[in-house]
Amino acid sequence: MTTFAFASLNLQSELLSNLTTLGYQEMTAIQAAALPTILAGQDVIAQAKTGSGKTAAFGLGLLQKLDVERFRIQTLVLCPTRELADQVAIEIRRLARGMHNVKVLTLCGGQPFGPQAHSLEHGAHIIVGTPGRIDDHLRKGNLQLENVAMLVLDEADRMLDMGFQEVLDAIVEQLPKQRQTLLFSATFPDKIASLAKRFLIDPQQIKVESSHTASSIEQHFFKLNDEAERFSALRLLLLHYAPESSVVFCTTRKETQDLADGLSKLGFSAQALHGDMEQKDRDQTLIQFANKSSSILVATDVAARGLDIAALDAVFNYQLSLDPEVHVHRVGRTGRAGEQGIACTLYTAAEAFRLAVLADYLQQSLVPEALPSAEALKNHPKPATMQTLLIDGGKKDKLRPTDILGALTANQQLAGQQIGKIHVTDRRSFVAVERQVAKQALQLLSDGKLKGRSFRARSL
Repeated sequence: MTTFAFASLNLQSELLSNLTTLGYQEMTAIQAAALPTILAGQDVIAQAKTGSGKTAAFGLGLLQKLDVERFRIQTLVLCPTRELADQVAIEIRRLARGMHNVKVLTLCGGQPFGPQAHSLEHGAHIIVGTPGRIDDHLRKGNLQLENVAMLVLDEADRMLDMGFQEVLDAIVEQLPKQRQTLLFSATFPDKIASLAKRFLIDPQQIKVESSHTASSIEQHFFKLNDEAERFSALRLLLLHYAPESSVVFCTTRKETQDLADGLSKLGFSAQALHGDMEQKDRDQTLIQFANKSSSILVATDVAARGLDIAALDAVFNYQLSLDPEVHVHRVGRTGRAGEQGIACTLYTAAEAFRLAVLADYLQQSLVPEALPSAEALKNHPKPATMQTLLIDGGKKDKLRPTDILGALTANQQLAGQQIGKIHVTDRRSFVAVERQVAKQALQLLSDGKLKGRSFRARSL
């Protein structure tokens, strides 16, 4: 019988104690399958979806092998996007709480280069970063990787999709030949097999099913009369289901932006996410969507991969994906953790062959349905439940989430349950408040003080 208890593993007592504190009772499928092999020092190729617990799988593995007394870069974790790198670094720090003075440094694009170089001068145990920025620091001589004992490639397929093949080759060229390499990928195209052949030695291949079950996701397929019907069909579905939080997947960057703009003009709370956006705008969009200040995220597959989007009510495929694995990955973003989710897919006769390929891949019959009644068009778009306020101050100004929460709830001016997520970055802070009290909250922040100082605040 397979044991899923973390205590069954040969982990340091500090790691096991911290896992109990964090509420980690049993391993997920990917953790149970991969961790024993990782701890045994073997190279691993693991195919697992976002949300499956893969970060803890390699995070525990690299922390178990870390020599904290040896203040050298011992592990390199490569991620496709800054957002995923940030999430991975946060999770590793959480897992390492019981260990003494583990330093994790994040190196990503979209952030000032100088401060990163300065941080590298002070050393680190674990580097988490994006390939482009890691390569930049290597070229400048800021980063030395001769002591790296473990390399982790997270969302490897996504990195190849973004054109990082040559950069990955250049980085791996500077790593010791004697190392452990872990490759995690949601899909496994031929180019991943080629990369694995070059980077890994006799790897153990592991594949687990996605963390959701088919019964938790209600899938619907709608055949359109023609291309012109696509936008009106999406509008009808959004009004019919009225999800509090949903992602609409598109094929191109231009289509993504045009669709988000079109939905916004009709009164929907929609924002675009694609590769042409500035990093600041991308970060702001993700914060607003995560804190429910925006209801609909219109995104390309490339932009949405690696994002930590929880509690998603629905997914809408504006077109059928060319790759059935990508379709499964898209749909798997809803219906997580036992919650129910809805996935709606639009397609025309010209795309019918893709439906046949998907049906064959899933080994089930996929029957198109009629669109909901036009009665739904009488409904008004559902506004986002929260509103985000931006404060021009952050960690560099010694601001903490508790300072912002205290300023809003002092003298019971606002109730704690009216305040949502608070996100503090180096220079700016974001706080979500219930939409109906947004003006009052903005007034409190503008007129009041944080840490004895006045900060400019505005509504996004």
